[in-house]
Amino acid sequence: MIKQAHSFGRKEKLKNKERITQLFEEGKTLKAYPLKLIYLSVDEQEVAIKVGVAVPKRSFKSAVKRNRIKRLMREAYRLNKAIVFNNTQGNFAFLFLYLGKEMPSFDQIAPRMELLLNNFNVQNHEKSTT
Repeated sequence: MIKQAHSFGRKEKLKNKERITQLFEEGKTLKAYPLKLIYLSVDEQEVAIKVGVAVPKRSFKSAVKRNRIKRLMREAYRLNKAIVFNNTQGNFAFLFLYLGKEMPSFDQIAPRMELLLNNFNVQNHEKSTT
């Protein structure tokens, strides 16, 4: 079975509750409104980068709207994940948060996701060279 380049499989999803708590406590952040990336360098895991997405209940009371935004964020990450997978050494945990107050379209989220991932590469590359 050939793995597709633009997949977002089960192994890549961040589900460990302790790791998510650790991300909020110790993680570093990058922002590209309306998205925020919290990332943390972690020890061994089966894939290089594990990703989670979150939308605050305070901003969107309806679960349908929250799930729609999370789906858009996951899709934007899936299409742009090659940016970080091809340029990163080490293992990381990512958590993407949606900070906006209104319902976004994919055209609003996708370029911001790409910008966040590029900013992560720049920041991560600077740390690895120093």
